[in-house]
Amino acid sequence: MTEEHLGQEHPPLLPGWLPPEIDQTKPHPARMYDYMLGGKNHFEVDRAAAEVVLKAAPTARAMVRENRAFLGRAVRHLAEAGITQFLDIGTGLPGAGNTGEVARAVRPEARVAYVDYDPIVAVHSRALLSGDESRTTVVLADVREPKSILDHPDVRALLDFDQPVAVLMVALLHFVAVEEDVPGIVATFRDALAPGSALVISHGTDGGQPEVSAAARKGWDRATSQLVVRDRAEITALFGDFALVSPGVVQLPQWRPDGPVRADWETIWLDGGVAIKG
Repeated sequence: MTEEHLGQEHPPLLPGWLPPEIDQTKPHPARMYDYMLGGKNHFEVDRAAAEVVLKAAPTARAMVRENRAFLGRAVRHLAEAGITQFLDIGTGLPGAGNTGEVARAVRPEARVAYVDYDPIVAVHSRALLSGDESRTTVVLADVREPKSILDHPDVRALLDFDQPVAVLMVALLHFVAVEEDVPGIVATFRDALAPGSALVISHGTDGGQPEVSAAARKGWDRATSQLVVRDRAEITALFGDFALVSPGVVQLPQWRPDGPVRADWETIWLDGGVAIKG
């Protein structure tokens, strides 16, 4: 999605605490994700929707954990390669292992702009980011309007687009509908980046089981965004002419694993990769 390291304690989601713009009547992908990660920043409506997903695809909880692990490996790889600027779009709710935490373990000077379209993400992140504004910003914006992100004054104040920037779209683009032109959206970001920049994408597939996948996706039917699967060829095409880092676009457990690949890696229906602009 995608949040700055702010410890393990977060304000509870109590009606009296929440700002009025947060809709508690519809499931939200970020809150469903939080539930499946074992977090506590979600409502009953999010839990119910997530349970629809888990009933159809019991490995969905493993998928979101593998997605978070992929994010960490990708960010660490890029930081070790010298990138110190990160634009994390579709951040999701704050949690351990986020972009800033991982990047700064390698590059303490790393700067991160977090972007999400959910007000609750911005509320949590801003409240918990106090004291780190020089290296971090939180922006409320939608990936469907890429210029609103690229031209946002807070993003521009923090990140220098004349230097390499890593754009992260992790478990994000499968919430963008076909008619909303995902290839065009991603191309806008690619075109805005300087040589040496990076693009990180993970995206849901049907895992070769379209009927099971369709049943699982019903969990997002009433959510603020529905889930759209794409195949590996479509996901690979999103990287354009950027050079894919080995091993290319693969199922997430296979992307530069820290140890042995899980035996059931084929059940993780998320493909991902990292690519560099030449």
